Amino acid sequence: MAGDRRGEPPVAAAKERVAAAVEAVASGGWEFRNAYRRQLLALSRRIRLLGPFSEELREARRAPADEEEERALAPLAEALEKALELLRLGREGSRIFLVLQRDNVMKKFQEVIAQLEQALSDFPYNKLDISDEVREQVELVLAQLRRAKERVDMPDDEFYNDLLSLYNKSYDPSAELAILERLSEKLYLMTITDLTQESLALHEMVASGGGQDPGEHIEKMSMLLKKIKDFVQTQNPEMGPPIASKLMDSNGDPRPVTIPDEFRCPISLELMKDPVIVATGQTYERACIEKWLGSGHHTCPTTQQRMANTTLTPNYVLRSLIAQWCEVNGMEPPKRSSQPNKPTSACSSSERANIDALLFKLCSPDPEEQRSAAAELRLLAKRNASNRICIAEAGAIPLLLSLLSSSDLRTQEHAVTALLNLSIHEDNKASIISSGAVPSIVHVLKNGSMEARENAAATLFSLSVIDEYKVTIGGTGAIPALVVLLSEGSQRGKKDAAAALFNLCIYQGNKGRAIRAGLVPLIMGLVTNPTGALMDEAMAILSILSSHPEGKAAIGAAEPVPVLVEMIGSGSPRNRENAAAVMLHLCSGEYQLKHLARAQECGVMVPLRELALNGTERGKRKAVQLLERMSRFLVQQQEEQEAQLQASAQALPQAPEQIQETDTPEQLDSPAPQYPVGP
Repeated sequence: MAGDRRGEPPVAAAKERVAAAVEAVASGGWEFRNAYRRQLLALSRRIRLLGPFSEELREARRAPADEEEERALAPLAEALEKALELLRLGREGSRIFLVLQRDNVMKKFQEVIAQLEQALSDFPYNKLDISDEVREQVELVLAQLRRAKERVDMPDDEFYNDLLSLYNKSYDPSAELAILERLSEKLYLMTITDLTQESLALHEMVASGGGQDPGEHIEKMSMLLKKIKDFVQTQNPEMGPPIASKLMDSNGDPRPVTIPDEFRCPISLELMKDPVIVATGQTYERACIEKWLGSGHHTCPTTQQRMANTTLTPNYVLRSLIAQWCEVNGMEPPKRSSQPNKPTSACSSSERANIDALLFKLCSPDPEEQRSAAAELRLLAKRNASNRICIAEAGAIPLLLSLLSSSDLRTQEHAVTALLNLSIHEDNKASIISSGAVPSIVHVLKNGSMEARENAAATLFSLSVIDEYKVTIGGTGAIPALVVLLSEGSQRGKKDAAAALFNLCIYQGNKGRAIRAGLVPLIMGLVTNPTGALMDEAMAILSILSSHPEGKAAIGAAEPVPVLVEMIGSGSPRNRENAAAVMLHLCSGEYQLKHLARAQECGVMVPLRELALNGTERGKRKAVQLLERMSRFLVQQQEEQEAQLQASAQALPQAPEQIQETDTPEQLDSPAPQYPVGP
């Protein structure tokens, strides 16, 4: 984990965030070539006007930060970051997609403008000693934002309707050329560079979930882009003929040929000349993916997963299939533009030959050969990083995955352990995930031998180091299976399960899954276990779960305060800080008074004071916060007791007047009435 920031003020870097956002816009390079060019330029100009304001904040950073001032800066920092995100969308996003999403995009503009206007209006200029000159400039920006907030600057309606008609195929065919001409001009799609860039941007935006059905959107919008591309190429012959006109029959006439989807590059949607495989296992045209990577992208265009490396491996099998298909259809096979450099192998030729032979055995129908090959690969992958790279490059991962469903438990165990050893190398994690390995690993976690289950849990732990994989793993039913292993596994299995659960529960969405799977009672059992087994892991998980509403309720129902107070007083440094963190969560919200009162009964004040003086940095922060809450609670209790005593005194009646003996009724001889007293 990159530093534990729980318990710190969320605005600690607000000044830096404001300055960084303004500087990012002022640094230049913000060229906008789309339907929102006017709106984007206006927004970037207003932010650049805040440059002097940013400089004064930079100077103010040298003085000790005041928490109240930092909190005042947080809304402005958030507003500027959202504005920067919108500017980046305008610079890098698909021009077609942005127009079709006009309502959503304009809503984002209005939200950003309103947020900036509110943040600048509420800003405490006097407290931060902002000069009058700079404040006047900020007031100018504020006035412009208020006008922009009142007046919505919508893009050209004709432009939007033109694009929508082509998208929905509702246009008059006789007007098609005129529509395409207008769109190519207004979208700035006039050169091959513009068209290629739009193809990359369009695929990225749609694949990342911008529409309700990405598959449908990418197809319709890619066809729309192809119409524009063919029109532009027809108008400018020097750009080269459209792809459709290249498919000719023996008489030189165009012939309709449907290119199989698997032969098309997912980026350009055209027939691949030089297909290459990226780290996620997807195949692309070399020129397209190189341009994608050269533009600064680090994710796979199809899966949106972050690529562990930028290695491009030639897909010789697919290239051969494309050549055969072209021959059958009377087409000349596509020529590669240049011969790429052959990637250097991670191991020697003899080692690679040995690995290839083992992979051949993995495919054997003989179960004995499969088992022995999987065992050898397991040992080779354990030996060193070079072997892990070479085994993965040879294509072992899909073959090992197929053995996870083997009825032979020993083969299954070797296969999952080989995957565990391969996953140690960072570059292999993406390949394992993109191969769809998680459901098969979970199958082993549920049904394998104990050693196989242990290693399946360890594999999930290894993969869950990558943040985005926490989401993938959590959504496949892995968490309940890990909870079962933590309950009934061997000591090593429990440790592996606890490590994986801790990693997965860092992601907020997985906390609820773990709680509903019954993790809290199990963890509380480990915390109170007199042997102290897995105490460190249990307290770390408890600390994470206590930040979730369901987790806090489940922990609170287990009467945890006595054991937590004991842990704060006598646990290891890490366990003391985690116990304090759990207590801090419990002592806020609906049942805080109950837990504060119980903590007082258990004598929490003494160990808290000691932790505040001698604990870890995080432990000290938690202890100080708890002491403040306990102090407020004790003062409140004292005030309530004094109020009750005062109310009781006021409720007592005045002493009765002397009664003449002759006036005393007979009832006076009966027992005196009991006067009520305050509660």
